[in-house]
Parts: sequence; structure tokens; C-alpha cells
Amino acid sequence: MAKAPVLTPQADDFPRWYQDLITKAELADNGPVRGTMVIRPYGYGLWERMQQEMDARIKAAGAQNAYFPLFIPQSYLTKEAQHVEGFAPELAVVTHGGGKELEEPVVVRPTSETIINASFAKWVQSYRDLPLLINQWANVVRWEMRPRVFLRTTEFLWQEGHTAHATYEEARDYAAHIHEKVYADFMVNVLGIDVVLGRKTPKERFAGAVNTLTLEGMMGDGKALQMGTSHELGTNFAKAFGTQYLSKDGKQELVWQTSWGSSTRMVGGLIMSHGDDSGLRVPPRLAPVQAVVLAIKGDDAVLAKVHELGDRLKAAGIRVQVDDRTDTPFGRRAVDWELKGVPVRIEVGPRDLENGTAMLVRRIPGGKEPVALDALAALLPGLLEEDQAQLLRESRERRESRTSEVATITEAAEVAAAGGWARIPWATLGEAGEAKLAENAVTVRCLVAEDGSVPQSDDEPGAVALVARAY
Repeated sequence: MAKAPVLTPQADDFPRWYQDLITKAELADNGPVRGTMVIRPYGYGLWERMQQEMDARIKAAGAQNAYFPLFIPQSYLTKEAQHVEGFAPELAVVTHGGGKELEEPVVVRPTSETIINASFAKWVQSYRDLPLLINQWANVVRWEMRPRVFLRTTEFLWQEGHTAHATYEEARDYAAHIHEKVYADFMVNVLGIDVVLGRKTPKERFAGAVNTLTLEGMMGDGKALQMGTSHELGTNFAKAFGTQYLSKDGKQELVWQTSWGSSTRMVGGLIMSHGDDSGLRVPPRLAPVQAVVLAIKGDDAVLAKVHELGDRLKAAGIRVQVDDRTDTPFGRRAVDWELKGVPVRIEVGPRDLENGTAMLVRRIPGGKEPVALDALAALLPGLLEEDQAQLLRESRERRESRTSEVATITEAAEVAAAGGWARIPWATLGEAGEAKLAENAVTVRCLVAEDGSVPQSDDEPGAVALVARAY
């Protein structure tokens, strides 16, 4: 009788495979309130590595970290009409506290444009106070009707950047810088996901923004996932909150603003972009554990050697963990590490010691081979970079092979329904065609220019709409 697979095969049921993997790789559990999640240590380790890489890039862009309150006066949300209209269905509102009804209800933070603008209006007085570049790492709450762990949860973790500038051009350029130099650089070069950079259509842009820049990744089933966004807010929030500065010319001027965010949704993107029927495959540049050294048996010499090897690899700059839990069967431990997607396993037993070798198992390309113990520290960095490049290459090849040029709305819908992406001239599709596609659960993910760059306007001649089904 054939042994049942550890995970539901992707080809049989991709959503079930995704949920199986989250559970069996011990990434997260459902929380007690519908739509919430408990992020387990290994899953949180992935998020911590994302935070570290992103935070370094955000700070290199000149932003500083701060923290703003979780509770927002309801009146703040109503100051910017488009904003409150866009978020109204998702708000969690607190009406009682300390055993009494509150004089004014407070909203649990869905995003922080309004409360941060209340501070910006106090902090910005002169052109000398600009640009003001702030980021915060926080949780937010958006009441979710169709929850899915990491992808759509009522509460999730994220970073949100908020900036104020003296001119439209400065704000526009900063939003584009975050889009390309922070988000795209991280997603391509660390996550190994070949994202498409584009401009959201007016229908899809952030509530209260004048422009939204997006990064779209193709998942293993061909659907799109919005991995991050950077918004130009114009002067909409500045008008609502009276955020002004005294210019060099002695005039009172409204500031121009941006906001931008990425979230734990990226963990879901990582899973669905790189995972296979054996579990996760974590890009080495991201991996909290790049190599695990496993003792096959509880032999004293073996245990001593795996710890010595772990120290040697750590000294070589490799993030390593020693697994000496020999009271747990070796086969079970090997499967667990495979599920978690650690790029390299180094297996050491009594026979390996006799031969002066270890069994090197590579998760990303697959395969195993004996390698001299003394050669591992010098060999692994190059192998890890090969594996990083392979994941990006596979991501790019999947997107390119499953993207089709189409000429009609019907063709675009058919391509999306079949698990691919369609490119259609925006002049052909237009807002009417976008609405028609939405009837079939197909959306315009973004607009891209003819040369693949980001369009500078909603109606740039030659712009192409990227059409897909999405998470």
C-alpha cells in the first residue's frame, strides 16, 4: 500500500497544499478569533529576517522608525472622505472602555495616515522641517470576511512609512524610490521573487491616494499576489489636517505626502512562490537557518563532531543550527527540516566520521552527495548563492512562460481563468473593460509602460494592463 504524502500535492488542491504546509512546517495556527493568526517561532523567524532586510533598506532611504497609537479617534477617520469610505467596511470600532461608554468611539488602527497626520501637523512648521520621513513597524486590524493565514487576516503585522515633502516632485520621486530601491530590491534579491513593478488603475489605487505603485508576484498556481505598495497622497491629507509649512518665500504651503507598506503577506508569497510538494524552499539570503547539521545517531564522537562543525560554519558566516535530538528518529527530523525548507542539510553518522565526510543534502535543486568535512565551510557559501539564483530564475521563468499577449477582453479573461497572466493594451481594455473582467473575479493588477517601466500617468499612451486572478 502506497504511503500517503505528507502534504496534499499542489496539482491536486493548491489551497489545501498551502494550508497543510503552514501547519506541518509549524509556521502558524489560526487564532481564537476568526481571521486572526498565531505566528509560531519558525514562521516568526522568517518575518524577523524580512524585517531586518527591509529595515536596513528603509533606513538607507533616510526614514527613521517611530511608533504611533493603536487607537485612533473616529473623528480622525472622517476627515478625509475617500479614505474613510475606502476603509469603512473593514473597521473595528471600540465603543466601551474601563466599564463605561466612551465619549467618542475609537477605531483600531487599519492604517495610520490620519493619526500620523495629526502629529505631522504639529511637527511641521517650516521648510527646514522637511522632508519628514517616518516608518513604523506595527500591527493593524482590517476586518476580513474571507481569511487565509498570512494572505488575508483580520490582524496582521507590517511596516508603514509616512513622509511629508515640500513639493509634488519630491514626494513623487520618494514614493518611486521606495517602490524600486526598497521593495523591489528586497523582493527580487532576497525573497527571490521576480515581481512586476507597475501603477494601479484609479479603481484599484489606495483610498485617498492620487497614485499607487505596486509590486505583483506570480504564485505557483499562476495567481497574482500584491506584495507591497507605495502611494503618492498628494495634498489630500494635508488639506484635511492642515499640515502646512512656511516656504523660503515666506508663504504658507501644504505639504505633499507619501505612504507605503508591506506586511506578513510576504510570508504567504514566499510559501506560494517557492514551495513544492515536499514543503517550503527558503531563499538562502532570507533563511533564518541556512544549514542544519544533523547527528544521525547519539554516538559521542558524532555529537562532538556536529557541534564542532556547527561552530566552524558559524565562524564562516553561515546561519547554522545543530540538530542533536537523537531521541527523535532521524527520518522524522529530516522530513521536518525538509518541510521547513532549510537550504542545506549536513548529515553526520558513525560511518561518515570513519570516511571523514558528511552527507550534503540540498533542498532547492535537490540531490545529495558525500562531501569532505574539512571542505564544507569553504564550499557552502557558493552553493547557497547558486540556490538563491535558481529560485529567482524559476520565478522569472514561470512568470514569463505563463504570461500571454492578448487583444480582447474575452481572451484576457480566458488566460486568467486558466491560471496565467494576460497583457492587453489599456486603451483597448479601459475602465469599462476592467469592470467587465471584475464580474469574472479577474482584476487589473497594474499598468506597465511599453518598455516595461512604470507609467507616469493613468492614461500614458501605449500602457499595458496586466490582468490576472489574485489572492
